[in-house]
Amino acid sequence: MSVNNKVLVGIVGGAGYTGGEMLRILLNHPNVEIAFVHSTSSANKHVYEVHTDLFGDTDLKFAAELAYNIDVLFLCVGHGDAKKFLDANPIPDQIKVIDLSQDFRLSQSAKHKNKSFVYGLPELNREAIKQANNIANPGCFATCLELGLLPLASKGLLNSEVHITATTGSTGAGQSPSATTHFTWRNDNLSVYKAFEHQHLNEIGQSVKQLQPGFDHAINFIPYRGDFTRGIIASIYVDSKLGEAEALRIYQQFYAGHPFTHVTNHDIDLKQVVNTNKCIIQAKKHGNKIFIVSILDNLLKGASGQAVQNMNLMFGLEETAGLKLKATAF
Repeated sequence: MSVNNKVLVGIVGGAGYTGGEMLRILLNHPNVEIAFVHSTSSANKHVYEVHTDLFGDTDLKFAAELAYNIDVLFLCVGHGDAKKFLDANPIPDQIKVIDLSQDFRLSQSAKHKNKSFVYGLPELNREAIKQANNIANPGCFATCLELGLLPLASKGLLNSEVHITATTGSTGAGQSPSATTHFTWRNDNLSVYKAFEHQHLNEIGQSVKQLQPGFDHAINFIPYRGDFTRGIIASIYVDSKLGEAEALRIYQQFYAGHPFTHVTNHDIDLKQVVNTNKCIIQAKKHGNKIFIVSILDNLLKGASGQAVQNMNLMFGLEETAGLKLKATAF
C-alpha cells in the first residue's frame, strides 16, 4: 500500500461503461489511490474527455502503459479479452486481480496459469473472497438472479423448474454502438434475446448447485432488452409449499449481515436501486408458487460496485466503503 495506507489501484479498460463506473466510485473511496487507468483507445486523453461527468473531479489521464507498483488491478475488459490480456501481460503474483469479464467465472475455467479465481458473489462466497488473490466478478443478470434464488437453494427448496423473466437497461450491452442499442431502435421498444440460452445461465446453475448440490431442474430464463439505460428487474417463480411468512423469513435470515441485499414483501421498483450497490428482493406467495422480484443496477451491484465490494473484503476494509450511494429515486 502507499505511504498514506491507501490501496493502490490500477484499472485496465477504463474508457468503457464499467471502467467509468469504477472511476466514479474509486475517486471518492476513502481508502483508495488510483495509480493509473489504462486505455488503448483513449491513451493520453484526460479521463474527463471520455467520461464527461468527471470534468472538474480529476485531472487523471489515460495511460498507454501498465505500472506494477499497485496492490490490485481491475480488468474492465470485454469477454474473452481478460484471458488475452493476462497472456500478453503476466501480472506479478503479489498484485490482486479482479476481473469483470466472464473468462474465469466457471469452475472449469477458474485457473489461469498460476492464478486461481474465486467467484466474487459476496452473499455466497464472502469468506473465500476475504482470502482470495484473484476474483471473477459475477455477471449482472447472474447476480440479480442468483440473489433471487440462493436462499431457497440453501434450504434445498428448489424442487421444480424455475421460471424467470428479466429486463435489462441498454448499458448492459456495453459502450460500443450496435443495431439494438442506438436510440431510435431502443426507445419505446422492447425485445426478447437469447431466450433459454443466455450465457449467464452457466454461472447461475453453478451457484445454485453450490448450495443445493442435487438441483437438476431447468432454469427457464427469458431476457428482455428494456428501453431505459440502467437497471435489471427480474421476476422469478417456483412451485413451493412454503407460506409467505416462512419464505420471507428464509430470505431475511439468508441476507442478515449482508449490507447491500434487502428483502421485503412490499412492491419494489427500479428507481430504488439505480445508482446504488443495492439488490432489493420482494418475496410473495401466489397459490402454490413463491414469487420473487429481484432488482439491481447492472453497472454497480451487477458490475463495478460489486467489484469494489470484493476489493473491500480482500483488503480488510469496511465492506460498504465508497459504496454508500444514493438511489436516483426521481
